[in-house]
Amino acid sequence: MARTVVSPQPGVAQAAPAAAMERPDFQIVPRAGLPLVAIVMALLIAGIAANRLWPLEFLHVVGGAAWTIIDLFLGFVLGPIIGRLSIPARIEFTTRLMPKMVLIMPTVVTVTLAAGWQLATHLGNVQSSYHLHGWIVASYIVVGVMAVIALGLLEPANVAVLVELKKPRPNPEVIERLMKRFIYTAGVTGLMQVATFVIMTRLAAG
Repeated sequence: MARTVVSPQPGVAQAAPAAAMERPDFQIVPRAGLPLVAIVMALLIAGIAANRLWPLEFLHVVGGAAWTIIDLFLGFVLGPIIGRLSIPARIEFTTRLMPKMVLIMPTVVTVTLAAGWQLATHLGNVQSSYHLHGWIVASYIVVGVMAVIALGLLEPANVAVLVELKKPRPNPEVIERLMKRFIYTAGVTGLMQVATFVIMTRLAAG
């Protein structure tokens, strides 16, 4: 005998619990991207071990360009767009973008800094006798601050958003606060990237 479920108010659909939040399944650390990270790290190690100008310059320039583009794009293009999305669209976007950023940002920062230091050592720019040593020190300060922001604020906020979204009942206010931190820190580092443009073009000019 079939059982019939009767609604307390016929003809009116019951609302889902307020705390329920639909979200796609995702991996906090996308395993499919780990082999690519391993390849990039292997190239970095090989470039440092070879200590040749072209590989080091390639890794440093490509890593620095990727870091700059990501920061500027996140802070000044995606940030305003995400802020105007509906909650479901924002969650959908976040669960697709943030796991990739968990792998991309630490990799890009590591490649840029490690290859850049080895390149400066190879060229002798780290010596205090270098005639543009003051500009080199300025680059250390700017890039060091950006690295601290990227790895100490941006990346933890990224992971915290994903951990919150994995909970059975995520807190939308916590997610929104963490997303704002992520976007704001990306915007700050994007502005600081402008300072690196000035420094690097001055060093290139000699």
